[in-house]
Amino acid sequence: MTVLVALGANLVIAAAKTAAGLLASSPALLSEAAHSVADSLNEVFLLIALRRSRRPADAQHPFGYGKERYFWALLAAVGIFVMGGCFSVYQGLHALGSSHQESHEGYIAGIVVLALSLLIESASLFRALHQAHRQRGAVRDPALRTVIAEDSTAVLGVLLALAGIVLHLVTGQVAWEAAASVAIGLLLVYVAYRLAREARERLIGEAVDPELSERIRAFLLSQDEIDSVASLLTMRLGLDSVLVAARIDLAPGIDSEDVELACVRIKERITEQWAQADQVFLDITEAPRRE
Repeated sequence: MTVLVALGANLVIAAAKTAAGLLASSPALLSEAAHSVADSLNEVFLLIALRRSRRPADAQHPFGYGKERYFWALLAAVGIFVMGGCFSVYQGLHALGSSHQESHEGYIAGIVVLALSLLIESASLFRALHQAHRQRGAVRDPALRTVIAEDSTAVLGVLLALAGIVLHLVTGQVAWEAAASVAIGLLLVYVAYRLAREARERLIGEAVDPELSERIRAFLLSQDEIDSVASLLTMRLGLDSVLVAARIDLAPGIDSEDVELACVRIKERITEQWAQADQVFLDITEAPRRE
């Protein structure tokens, strides 16, 4: 629902900014229009990600499709970089060498559009932050994180555009507006880099937080059947799915008949205690004899 709200807001805002930007020949307004168009396309990517990542596991993908969220989040980051960041920087640099006559009447319409955009973007950001606060763990959702990042930069971008336009009108120097356009572009490039880096970490296989890993290790060591934990590997498979693979040494004197029952019980208790650990594998070895 948060992504749909953000998408609807960006579509309306993009159309209004484009019309005002063309009317005023304003680089800052056109940069903000490109920003909103990029956000709209990226939210389409995120809606696709939400649908595809919920597909159940199958023979070809036994661990499910949870990582599809991160793939589409990566595409969204590329969209922000190219359509938002690069275009905005180009608009700012192009404005410095342009002698095109601006329409001050168009600028008044542009300021009104930016003011309305500020209200809409702020409302969308508030909704996303409220969802992240209300739902425990929701902030790890790449879709929600992307919406929060987009709305945050949208609010800041609108403020930069307004400042650039007002200074241009007051001083008559287009350099102020060009600087605002470049600043918007650099801001979007930074956001795209942060989102892409996070998606990359999750796609190539990121371990859980060290604190959670240590809690799982401590739980394993607390079991009577386990003498030691030789190694513990974890990997995030999706938003609510974690793989846990542990190589454990059994305590001396355990009957072979009891090993399988102990493994099943330990796996079930791990999943009960940490619901996201839905893929648990134990590699059993015998502890060396103590002399």
